[in-house]
Amino acid sequence: MRQGCRAGRAVYAAAPVVVAALAHIGPAVTWLPELRRRRFPGLAGQGDAGHVALTFDDGPDPVSTPRVLDALDGLGVRATFFFLGENVARWPAVAGDAVRRGHELAVHGWSHGRPWLPSPGRDVREVLRAAHVVGEVAGQAPRWYRPPYGILTAGRWTAARRAGLRPVLWTAWGRDWREDATPASVRATVAAALRGGGTILLHDTDHTSAPGSWRATLGALPGIVRDCHEAGLEVGPLGRHGMTGTGADASGGAGGGASKGAAGTRRSDGAGTAAGPHGPGGCGDERGRRAVRDGADPP
Repeated sequence: MRQGCRAGRAVYAAAPVVVAALAHIGPAVTWLPELRRRRFPGLAGQGDAGHVALTFDDGPDPVSTPRVLDALDGLGVRATFFFLGENVARWPAVAGDAVRRGHELAVHGWSHGRPWLPSPGRDVREVLRAAHVVGEVAGQAPRWYRPPYGILTAGRWTAARRAGLRPVLWTAWGRDWREDATPASVRATVAAALRGGGTILLHDTDHTSAPGSWRATLGALPGIVRDCHEAGLEVGPLGRHGMTGTGADASGGAGGGASKGAAGTRRSDGAGTAAGPHGPGGCGDERGRRAVRDGADPP
């Protein structure tokens, strides 16, 4: 009987800790791609159906980021770079070069740690610090925030709101951080999940990835952009993606009527009649193109 009472008291004493832990990590369920796409399209980065947002994480890096910038120049495409504050502080000239070339800077946090233990004060301090250094280099306050690993805890939600940032994750990624990533695998992985209005996640550095993995990203870029253009989709940064909502609102749906300008590109020949090379669901999929033309969500 006495043992049962002690066990009951222990459970009662632990309850607040369990509740606090669940409140901290609960929002991270939005990491699940299908849940995010269906219930939180704004958080997933779903925008104008005729546009694809191209984004990169983890930079800047003095070796790899300039190579990615050169490739984007050659393709005539602008993108959004989610930079880590500590990397911007270390290599501000590289971050500034991205701005001078017409790209959009966003916040990826200060460092790339995992947020399993609650520390709301730390989250706020680090996101505000990162937003400050990114804003100084960009010459304007950043708009977007993507947490490391895409894990949005309650503390990171609060930090984003305090910094005036809107969290945006992704609808398609290339798994380009892996040691076995190749240009072909990155391109095919992106194409398998991408639809009109989607947001692509790639990496411009191996800062937290397999050494040299950025080379697979670099090799995949021309094919990814070509697939989208052949499907009649414009490629550009989040600022041209037609996303609705402001601040840390994650529930804004797909936006329409986004203005198109120099930050994005579009094929003038209206290409996109043959199926793309990566099968159903990719940028070159005929069903996806038909849905884009009809103004509906691609299948």
